[in-house]
Amino acid sequence: MSATLILALSSCSMAPAYKPPAMASTASFKEAPGWQPARPADDVAKGEWWKLFADPVLDGLEAKVAASNQNVAAFAAAYAQARAAVRETRASLFPSVDLSAGGTRAGTFGNGTTTIIGSNGTTSSSGSGSRRYSVNLGATWEPDVFGRISSGLRQQKALAQASEGDLLNATLAAQGELASNYVQLRGLDQQKIVYQETIAAYERALKITSNRYDQGQVARVDVLQAQTQLANARATSADIDRQRAAFEHAIAVLIGESPSSFALPAAPWSRAVPDVPGILPGTVLERRPDIAAAERRVAAANQGIGVERAAFFPTFGLTGDIGTQTSRLGSLFTAASSIWSLGVTSALTLLDFGARSARVAQARASFDQAAANYRQTTLTAVQQVEDELAATRVLRTVAEQRSAAATAANRVEQLTQNQYLSGLIVYTDVITAQATALNARQQAIQATVDRQVSAITLVQAIGGAWPTPAP
Repeated sequence: MSATLILALSSCSMAPAYKPPAMASTASFKEAPGWQPARPADDVAKGEWWKLFADPVLDGLEAKVAASNQNVAAFAAAYAQARAAVRETRASLFPSVDLSAGGTRAGTFGNGTTTIIGSNGTTSSSGSGSRRYSVNLGATWEPDVFGRISSGLRQQKALAQASEGDLLNATLAAQGELASNYVQLRGLDQQKIVYQETIAAYERALKITSNRYDQGQVARVDVLQAQTQLANARATSADIDRQRAAFEHAIAVLIGESPSSFALPAAPWSRAVPDVPGILPGTVLERRPDIAAAERRVAAANQGIGVERAAFFPTFGLTGDIGTQTSRLGSLFTAASSIWSLGVTSALTLLDFGARSARVAQARASFDQAAANYRQTTLTAVQQVEDELAATRVLRTVAEQRSAAATAANRVEQLTQNQYLSGLIVYTDVITAQATALNARQQAIQATVDRQVSAITLVQAIGGAWPTPAP
């Protein structure tokens, strides 16, 4: 087969025509059929979703995730490796050129001599031996006749794109985890304030009860109950410090810093819960990086079929060499004599007892596996959005009711204390009212934190960004 025919066939491909796996789609989300796109704050760039919380401290922490988080750094290195693999495979499409040079000196041992015949026919003997210098330039090239290399290149490109999706997904996951830990830490800061106020109130109640006991107005048991209530509040307040420390340490690791040297001072708690811009179900499939990565792996598996099918066809190689030899180094590049060669090689496996067919079957099974993983990823993505839409709707009601319950419980606590001081009720009623009020205040704070965490999770579920609405 001539080189011209080889070049003409070099555009062939054995890979099947690729189509992304089909998925059933719906026009709207079940849990929010009227979910409409909302305009985010004007200063929130696409992808910087955490700015919806309007917290400068959170903004500063999020900026460190992409730069310093070590999990993200590992995925970035994997992406760089995948891009390098693309460049390596692309180089296989072009000839490989080698340059070699050498010098030798030959002679005899002992009394032996080397006879040298001069240009005028005279002879001379020398014990110094003979010299030979050579330079050779060679090239080899394997034309991609049946698309094995080009299919491999497309496969590596798809894998690199999948690796990029993995990087984006890891970054989004770290950013979401950081934001979630941060709002929970701020919720604990607010609970700490509540407990500090509660402990101060319990200390006043203990003092009043002790004075009344000293005056013989109440029994000793009232004092003991007040002491128990105060000690329990102090213990729970100390445990809040433990929980806060765990979130602080987690945040340090997420931004690539040592927990031993990182500190996040207490700050005012913001109850704001941002509205997450709405999107359609089909848009989720286009914007989530994990779905994009899964689809690219399907495309890579499809090209893998082409690589294995090409093994049924022969491979061709073109070689060429040119070189020169001389006995004098100074005349190496001016010598009149040179050698050259051109060659064409071909190889074809005639019998392998089904090995190639088995590899094609493996490639097809790998494609089916990647397609199933892609479908599962898309189903999980829609499920996550539906879950968080339901949580967002329900938690709004929960937070409203928790707030109303806390207001009522605080009022009951005040009235109960007044009634106790008036001698109308026993101290057990006061303890019950205090415990109910404290629990209600805690749950009201936690309900708002749950709404904030749900908003963060919803942002992650839709891919961490949204289309910018038209002005």
